[in-house]
Amino acid sequence: MSSRSTRYKPKSGWRRKWFTVIYEADTPGGKLFDIILLILILFSVLTVMLETVSFIKIKYGSTLLMIEWILTGFFTIEYILRLIITTRPGKYALSFMGVIDLLAIIPTYIAFFFAGSSYLLTIRALRLIRVFRILKLTRFIGEAQTLSLAMKNSRYKITVFMVSVTAIVTIIGTVLYMVEGPEHGFNSIPKSIYWAIVTLTTVGYGDISPQTALGQFIASIVMILGYAIIAVPTGIVSVEMNKAQKKNDFKTCPKCHNSYTPIDAHFCPECGTNIEEYEENKESEKA
Repeated sequence: MSSRSTRYKPKSGWRRKWFTVIYEADTPGGKLFDIILLILILFSVLTVMLETVSFIKIKYGSTLLMIEWILTGFFTIEYILRLIITTRPGKYALSFMGVIDLLAIIPTYIAFFFAGSSYLLTIRALRLIRVFRILKLTRFIGEAQTLSLAMKNSRYKITVFMVSVTAIVTIIGTVLYMVEGPEHGFNSIPKSIYWAIVTLTTVGYGDISPQTALGQFIASIVMILGYAIIAVPTGIVSVEMNKAQKKNDFKTCPKCHNSYTPIDAHFCPECGTNIEEYEENKESEKA
């Protein structure tokens, strides 16, 4: 049981019992509840997918709709219970899984006003993230945290990269508009920028293409440039992931502040300090 879970657990009564079932996957009741929940989520996503198959919808449309409403009702009750039984309902509602739980039930009700919005129920697949908690796959959770940290640390570099790429495709699109013109399908600068993005990312739909020799020469440069540009964000994230991983493998010496002390080391490789004794002495001094 996590300390966070214990912190928001009611002290007694029926709320405490339901809290143990709904929030704590390390109890028999909690594990059974989460397994049933995952099965219903999978069944719900499958129902939405089958509803888009024409011959199945014609034959079983009303049945699928009824199943969808029953499952939505269950998920709605579950969401309300999660809010009621925790001592910090706002904390749950604003958490990542709380937002996902809410988004998983909203589309069915929105479908009253906007036809087809119920297909957004496939967002319920995100709730399958709970399988890591149920099976106690902490290694996967740790790797997800490493990836999340790498993405967070990369955001400024990637933002600069995206701004630079946006400027490049704008310039290239404008040049191609001037070189090719409407007679070759480049009817406007926005459409020319669209072509530049498609070409730079090496997607190449082929709906429009340069016809002049100069336009084709520019296109060739853009294609080659695309391979180099694609590698940039990959390299940025890879470096940050390596840094994040190293943070998990090393600790900081409390005396000399060497940040590359192996996590299981008893002595600092830089200053030779006995880390455990040093920390104990510091604690005793504070006391």
